[in-house]
Amino acid sequence: MSNSLPARRFTGWHMTAILVAFFAVVIAVNMLMATVAVRSFGGTVVENSYVASQRFNSWLAAARTQEQLRWKDDVATDHARHVVLTLGDDAGAPVRYRTVKALAQHPLGRAADIAIAFRETAPGRYVSEAALPPGRWRLRLDIRHAGSEKHLLREID
Repeated sequence: MSNSLPARRFTGWHMTAILVAFFAVVIAVNMLMATVAVRSFGGTVVENSYVASQRFNSWLAAARTQEQLRWKDDVATDHARHVVLTLGDDAGAPVRYRTVKALAQHPLGRAADIAIAFRETAPGRYVSEAALPPGRWRLRLDIRHAGSEKHLLREID
């Protein structure tokens, strides 16, 4: 009985080449994944997680205080890309004479943060003094007046 197919024999050199190629692919994929992960993460959420955990209850109390204000807000951009914030109370009356500041952050951290100042142009309507560049932005708004304050986080295009 003879086998009509020739026997293939892998030599030590062939096995070494296969192992090197396998690990080269694994290393290349890991390097690609690590590069994508580092470039797409915009920064740390908190500098020190232990300190943040100690402040958690005070943050909850501040959030409850903000909710008791019952302000309604609307954030948008106008045709010139100025940020427009409209504030109203629970009954729909405009919330006036507030100091409004914001920090515009690119969601992926690919552009520098932009500090934004606002002026009240109509009762309860606040317009940024500077225009935002095109694109999607995350706004961290700080609204203060006479001891009351509210912090908002909004995304706009």
